[in-house]
Amino acid sequence: MSNGPVPYVTAAVTAIGVLGGAYYAYRLYCQDNKKIKIPENWTKVGTLKAINVYPIKSCAPVMLEKAECSILGLKDGWLRDRVVMVIDEKNNFVTARAFPELLTVQPTIRSSILTVKHAQMEPLHVNLAEVAALQKSKTAYVWGVPVPVYDCGFEASEWFSRFLDSSAANYRLAYYASQSCREQRITANKFYNFTPKDMGALPDELSFNMINEASVEDLNTRLNENCRVTTRNFRPNFVVEGAEPYAEDGWKFVKIGENVFEVIKPCTRCVMTTVDPETGVRNSASEPLNTLKKYRQIENEEERRSSGSSPRMGVQLALRSKPGGTVSLNDPIYVA
Repeated sequence: MSNGPVPYVTAAVTAIGVLGGAYYAYRLYCQDNKKIKIPENWTKVGTLKAINVYPIKSCAPVMLEKAECSILGLKDGWLRDRVVMVIDEKNNFVTARAFPELLTVQPTIRSSILTVKHAQMEPLHVNLAEVAALQKSKTAYVWGVPVPVYDCGFEASEWFSRFLDSSAANYRLAYYASQSCREQRITANKFYNFTPKDMGALPDELSFNMINEASVEDLNTRLNENCRVTTRNFRPNFVVEGAEPYAEDGWKFVKIGENVFEVIKPCTRCVMTTVDPETGVRNSASEPLNTLKKYRQIENEEERRSSGSSPRMGVQLALRSKPGGTVSLNDPIYVA
C-alpha cells in the first residue's frame, strides 16, 4: 500500500460476481487494509442538481457549480465542508438542534477569509490562515469524540455569544486543525462498513450526504400544505434529480462523473429537519419528522439496533475513488 497521500491501491483485476442472475465486474480497492469491490457496471439514474458545502456546522450552505472531492468532504480552495463549528464552554459542539437560528447564519469564504453574516448582526471576518498559523491546537468534542481545533479568537466568540444568548463569551468558534479524518464514534461501526478515512472533519457521521429530490417530492404529498419542505431541510451535499422516489434505499455505490462513492448507511433524521432553513423557526407540528416516522423506519432489526429508531431519508456516502476529482452541476449520476 502506498505511503503517499492517496490511500487507494488497485489490485490487478478482480472478480466477476453474480447477483440476482446478472453478472457484474468489479475493481478491487484496498483502503486501510480493507478490500472494497468497486463495480464496473453502472446504471444511470439522474443528474446532479445541486452541490452544497456547509463551511460552518449547522449554518447555511454555500451553493457551488463544481467542487473537489477530498477525504474530508467537498472543497473549493479554502472553502471546505463542515470544518468550522460553534462550541460551548465545555468545548462541546453546538448545533441547530438546540439553536435553530444557526441555520440562518450565512458563511462565505474568499481566499482564507471566512465572512459570517446575519440580518440582525454586523458581518464577522475571520482569517483562517492566520488562525491556523498563530493558534495552538486544542481539543473539542463532536458526539463525545475528541477533535483537534484552533480557536478563532475573541471577536468570533463575542459575535456568536451575542447571537445565541446575548452573552459576552459563552460560545467560541473552532476551526478543524487536521488534514485527516476525525475518529469514529464508538458505536459507529457496529453494522455499517466504515473505514477510518470516512468520517470527515466535523459532520455528524460521514464526509458526503445525498438526497433524492423525488423522495422529498413524495414526502410533500403526505404533508399538509403548510408543512411542506425542500431538499434544504435535509442539508445534503448532493441533490440527485431524475431518480425514482426512494430508489436510493437500494443503492450500494454512487458514481458522479468519475467519482465513486460507497453508500455506507441511510441518513437517519432528527429534529433539525423540522426547522425552516430560511427562518430558523421550528414547525409546530414537528413535521416532516412525524410523517417520516410513520413510513420511513429502518426495517432490518440488526441495522435498527445500530442506527436507532430515527426515520431514514437520503444516504451517507464515503469516497472510494482517488481524492481530488471534481463534481459539477448536471453531472450524470450512476448507481450500482
